[in-house]
Amino acid sequence: MVQKLLLLLLALGWCSMWSQDILWEKSYGGRHADYLFDAQPSADYGFILAGSSLSNAGGNKTEGNMGNLDYWIWKMNEAGELDWQKNLGGTGQDLLHCIRTTRDGGFILAGTSDSPSGLHKKDSCRGGTDLWIVKLDAKGGEQWQRTIGGSGQELLRGIVQTTDGGYIIGASSASDVSPEILKGRQDPYGKWESSRGGLDFWIIKLDKNGDIKWQRTLGGLYADVLESIEQTADGGYIIGGHSNSPASPDKPDNGYGSGDYWILKLDQDGAVAWQRDFGGDEDDHLYALKQVADGGYIAGGSSASPANGSKKKSNRKGTDMWVLRLDDKGELLWEETYHVGEADLLTAIVANRDGSFLLGGYTRSESAAAAQADRKEINDYITLKINAKGEEQWRRAIGSSGEDILRKMIETRDGGYLLAGTSKGQVSRDRNSGKGSNDFWIVKLKDNDKEKTGEKRDMLEAAPNPAEQFTNIIVGYEFLSGTATVYDLAGRQLQAFPVTDRTIPVDLGGYPQGIYIVEVRTNAGTDSVKVVKSKR
Repeated sequence: MVQKLLLLLLALGWCSMWSQDILWEKSYGGRHADYLFDAQPSADYGFILAGSSLSNAGGNKTEGNMGNLDYWIWKMNEAGELDWQKNLGGTGQDLLHCIRTTRDGGFILAGTSDSPSGLHKKDSCRGGTDLWIVKLDAKGGEQWQRTIGGSGQELLRGIVQTTDGGYIIGASSASDVSPEILKGRQDPYGKWESSRGGLDFWIIKLDKNGDIKWQRTLGGLYADVLESIEQTADGGYIIGGHSNSPASPDKPDNGYGSGDYWILKLDQDGAVAWQRDFGGDEDDHLYALKQVADGGYIAGGSSASPANGSKKKSNRKGTDMWVLRLDDKGELLWEETYHVGEADLLTAIVANRDGSFLLGGYTRSESAAAAQADRKEINDYITLKINAKGEEQWRRAIGSSGEDILRKMIETRDGGYLLAGTSKGQVSRDRNSGKGSNDFWIVKLKDNDKEKTGEKRDMLEAAPNPAEQFTNIIVGYEFLSGTATVYDLAGRQLQAFPVTDRTIPVDLGGYPQGIYIVEVRTNAGTDSVKVVKSKR
């Protein structure tokens, strides 16, 4: 009997459900509270983490706090060890929600702020909370910053560098037209359209210098909260979020319940190409939306609805993860719900190279007693692997003694995953040590269903290449110390400086267009790479 049961479990895949190994885990933070919201891979095989910090120097945080919450960036190598960290803020509350690496080797930071001018903040807010965008070069130096908003509240969820070198911002706004504009004066970083009701989707297109090219307000009478934005292969944009607004000029369909998934496809100028509303008669909240290789989309979030309205898959209990697979016109191909605990919150989706998907989020118990018991799958990171048809392959719960909120997942170059979020626990199960009340918590997870893959590494790489100003020279091996030297093609030495890190920012901004040679001599060897300097 036992043997038959074991064979049945094997057939159902249960032995692989918990076979995904933790390779390592790391905690980053000060003695108080630090909250992670985003993570991105970097060209040197490492990762950059972004969030906000209340902590002063302490733990493994080296800089003090500016006021309330500050922007906090942590750059780590592929093993999770520190490369560098940076703290930015004003005297108020600054929440860093999104970071992206840029094609010039630098970084774009996007979040919200209620800080007046002072310290790192150059401009005061126009209202309660404005968008605060900061562009850094490859060395972490500030190139420009913008405070963008109206007289009310703004929320930011995403920023993406676009193919023209500019940026698209996905936000929500409750602001009306900026007062200066109503008076007939210019306000280049204010709100150009009035609110439709409560919060609206607010999409802003910036050029490469951070100046606004256009902006769009889309919404209805009540709350429309944008959660995701991406540029699509055709140069347009896919945006999605949560809406409880009835039909309106911007939103032709009435909702199904107390809140629905609202997905819109925009062209490159921000005009609506199509839109779709999905939901049941309860609350359904979209958090993640991605274009996939065939030009269609995968959308995911959380649903409390049974099978009614446009929803055909019912929940099992409480709030479940709800995933939709759409074609390139937004028509539904399939849908599925996934149940873990009383309240399952999907926050991230990874589209794997093999056509499968990894769903990530966290689960909460509606019972305070159950939450305090620290049961596995309650208040933990949750990952579920599904195939191209939505069928579950395996799941993994990773957690500590406290609340663990997963925000971001990345498929790593060796075929595994990086899980990034915030942990309130200290030492328990999968976490070895905490630094403060809330920390950045990073877990490297191996996928045992995939063969280990990896890219062949050159001894020396340059990214970006061609470069307009900065390029990052990436050393493919460990060393203790060395020297980087830049030459032109005539062999003239243009600059030389000591190096100790495997990522070496090189400034070519003062040189004419052409080809340059960067040589790196270390205690472990000597190599060189050609870099093309392009026109800015």
